[in-house]
Amino acid sequence: MSTKDRIMKASGELFRRQGYTGTGLKQIVAEARAPFGSIYHFFPGGKEQLGAEVIRRSGAVYAQLFVTIAADSPDLLSAVSRFFTEAAKDLRETDFADACPIATIALEVASTSDTLRQATADVFDSWIDAATAYFAHAGIARPRARDLAFEVLSLLEGAFVFSRALRSTEPVEVAGRAATAAVRAALPST
Repeated sequence: MSTKDRIMKASGELFRRQGYTGTGLKQIVAEARAPFGSIYHFFPGGKEQLGAEVIRRSGAVYAQLFVTIAADSPDLLSAVSRFFTEAAKDLRETDFADACPIATIALEVASTSDTLRQATADVFDSWIDAATAYFAHAGIARPRARDLAFEVLSLLEGAFVFSRALRSTEPVEVAGRAATAAVRAALPST
């Protein structure tokens, strides 16, 4: 793995667990086993540029995760339910340390860094567009599919906050049932 990739990987893991402001550059290079100067070599804009690139890369990874789950599921409802089930499993397995790195950073920096706010907005827009297309492909009218994309993603992101604070997967499980019910109700009658 290249030095740049190690820095990005270490940053993504640390941002997800500790947040953007709770992670220092020295900690990143130590975790990545990289020389300190490599941060500015690969990211001349410093931590903010690194953060924006990590956000966009992490967003793409999480989007691909849903694509993989959807491809391995027999139908739309199973895919939505399974996505929440897998999220709850990840929370348990990481002792509630790993949730959505995009939301974690968005909550921290939306008011203080337009560069990072824009990066999180770009990721969320891509997720909304992808979910809208996925729901529309299942026969849900496009305006309703977009509303549904917001509902499902809002349920997931809100549940992550509750689950981490309560150290319980119950919020993600409840949100998963609500998301699945919303998708079921939106599907055209057969």
